[in-house]
Parts: sequence; structure tokens; C-alpha cells
Amino acid sequence: MNSPLIQLLVLAGIAIFLILRLKSVLGTREGFEKPPAPTPVQKSSRPGFEVIEGGPDLDITDHVDKDSDAAQQLAAMKRVEPAFSVTEFIQGARGAYEMIVMGFERGELNELQPFLSEDVFDAFVSVVADREDKGLKVEAEFIGIRETRVQEVNFDKDTNLAEITMRFIGELTSVVRDASGEIVEGSPTTAKRQKDSWTFARTMGEDDPNWRLVATGT
Repeated sequence: MNSPLIQLLVLAGIAIFLILRLKSVLGTREGFEKPPAPTPVQKSSRPGFEVIEGGPDLDITDHVDKDSDAAQQLAAMKRVEPAFSVTEFIQGARGAYEMIVMGFERGELNELQPFLSEDVFDAFVSVVADREDKGLKVEAEFIGIRETRVQEVNFDKDTNLAEITMRFIGELTSVVRDASGEIVEGSPTTAKRQKDSWTFARTMGEDDPNWRLVATGT
């Protein structure tokens, strides 16, 4: 037997030996193998809630009691308009509150008209006009909102008209000056706390996404 053939047989034997050793160490992969253990799912950090299908809608229960009439009314709104978000509405209401309060204090009502019902707009115009007739000017600075919460919810299933009353507690400085510039009311350095209950309305399911202020109270 010549030398090249002997070398080939020796190499083949070594290769077979290595293959058998690898099989004994690593095992074989045949058929359907047991899948790897699933990664444990972290539990929700929200206490008292378990995120399961058909569970509580946190977008609602984060803001009102889950067994309240308000929660049922909000759920009915969502059935008509699934994209409606209570959280986003409240954030928008906070921004609208600051914008409308400051616009009213400064007598700048034209930009507010699209966000007010006709009755509310007319009432604001009347107050601002009365101030101007008396030669009064208001200087105001908004400090912030200390409280925002859903106070009442009403939904008419026949017309899809939704009304949400929000309770606001805001802080601002406000000074009223007469025609000569003398302060007749308020203080430029002392903040006053203002409490308001505002009702916003919108017909759910319509293309117009804007809520309008339809009623004000304290």
C-alpha cells in the first residue's frame, strides 16, 4: 500500500473519531425540540390592576372610579368613538383652561371664539366691554394649575352629544388698574387661587375634534 493511501485512511479515521466525540458532547438536533423557556413577563407597576383582556380600561379608571356613573358614560363615548382618549382630553382641557383664562383676563377674545359656545363667548364679550367702558385694564400672569379632575360626565346616546365638566384650581396674579394706572383691585405680587367648574361639549363620532366650552361656574 502506497504512502498517500495510508495517509488518506489515517485522516479519515481521525475525522470519524472527532465527529463521534462532538455528538457525544453536543448531542443531536432531530425532530421537534422543546422550545426555550419563555422570558417571564414583568407585572404591571400599577397597584391593584391586572392587565388582562376584558379588564378595566385604565384610560378611564385612572381618572374616575371604575364603578361610577362617570366611568359608564366615558365607556359609552368610547364605544361610539374608539379613538377617544380621556387622558388626552384632560391634558387638552388643562391647556384650554390656561389659554381661555388668560385671554379673558387680557380681553383678547378673538382667538378664543372657536373654543367657546356662542353663549359663553357673548358673556365674555359683555364683561370685557364693561371693563373697557369703565376705563379698567387687567394685568395678569398665570402661575399654574394646582388641581384638575373630572367632576361630571353626561352622554346622550341618541344624539352622541358628550359633556364633561372639569374642576380646576388655578393660581395667577391679577391686577385691575383704572384709567390713571392706579390699582383698584388685586396685587401684582400676591397670587390668588381661582376655582372653576367648566363644562366642555362635543358630538362624538364627528370629524371635528374640537371640544367647546359651553358653561362656566365656580
